Amino acid sequence: MTDHPLPALEFHPLLEEARRRTGCDDFGSEWFFEPMQVLLDSIRREARLSPMGVTIQTENILNSLVIRLRTNDAIKRNPEIMDEEVRVAATIVALHRTGSTLTHRMLSSAPSMTALSWWEAQNPAMLPGEERGKPTQRRADAEAKLASWLQAMPDLMSIHPMSLDQPDEETTILEQSFVGLSPESFLWVPSYARWSETADVSPAYEDLRTALKYLQWQDVSRRGRSWVLKTPSHLPSPEALAKAFPETLIVMTHRDPLKTTPSFCSMSYTLHTMQSDQVDPIALGAHWSKRLAKLMERLLEARARIGEHRFFDVRYEDLVAAPLEAARGIFAKMGREMTPADEAAMRTWLAANGRDNRPSHQYSLEQFGLSADQLKRDFSAYRERFIQ
Repeated sequence: MTDHPLPALEFHPLLEEARRRTGCDDFGSEWFFEPMQVLLDSIRREARLSPMGVTIQTENILNSLVIRLRTNDAIKRNPEIMDEEVRVAATIVALHRTGSTLTHRMLSSAPSMTALSWWEAQNPAMLPGEERGKPTQRRADAEAKLASWLQAMPDLMSIHPMSLDQPDEETTILEQSFVGLSPESFLWVPSYARWSETADVSPAYEDLRTALKYLQWQDVSRRGRSWVLKTPSHLPSPEALAKAFPETLIVMTHRDPLKTTPSFCSMSYTLHTMQSDQVDPIALGAHWSKRLAKLMERLLEARARIGEHRFFDVRYEDLVAAPLEAARGIFAKMGREMTPADEAAMRTWLAANGRDNRPSHQYSLEQFGLSADQLKRDFSAYRERFIQ
């Protein structure tokens, strides 16, 4: 950031400010202009941002644009980045609060695997003058950001524990394309959500593969290791994901939506309050119960087109009771051997990251205008197949 005035939440001023900050002008493919414009229009008309929210959202959008510019510039100067061989062994695609984070971080702890770190997710593009393999300033910036988040949202660690080097979601990379569920998680943008239901986001997954190549080029220790990805933001686009990463196994963790939906509503409510003083928990509950139920309905239909052989299902109760057994099942489905080193690393991670090591997350159905009967109706097909 500089003392230069922030632009309004308007399309062209944001593009120009990102160019000014970086000294770069090539965004690459301009396909993302449409989702960006739809999101901006929804923010202006619906999000009810506080003054702080305007600042936060402006900086978030500028950060996405700056990363795109710097990534494209780095590839121009280092074309060998595109020669990196990226293999995504598994992608965890599931409803929120189903044990997907546990699965992701457990698998990623294996030395044969790799994943995006939290600090990298905040800014995957090298800074001007940064020496390859020495991201000191980006780590410091991420540490400051995490501290500010925890100050603003002290309950966050009980909802989604984070640290600089823990594996985290590739949501930030999808945000650079202005797609995924992240905007809805942080902002009241229902018209953007409706647009995204039918949008073709295939180019975002091409950009995601490019981003993984860039990250692997930055950290040569990743070569020869396989990536594990995870974010609920893949829920709207499983076929685009499967096409972009034909080698990936899609892992689905399953837990009763009667428990997961109010938990995620609580998390989303906390995130919304960072940027708005007018957050309606009842409207939020109605949005997410219908939205997530529809996403799961569409995903179950897509599984047949993608191919059931590309999926592996894990029940939450089984995962919690025997996480290493779940990991063995995933490794076997991937056609990979779980080495003694992999198992030892996962055991160490599990011992250090138990649920008892952090405070409980408090929420209820009633807070968000939800009822058990309604959720049973909304998720009837999903619950019949995976829960009951």
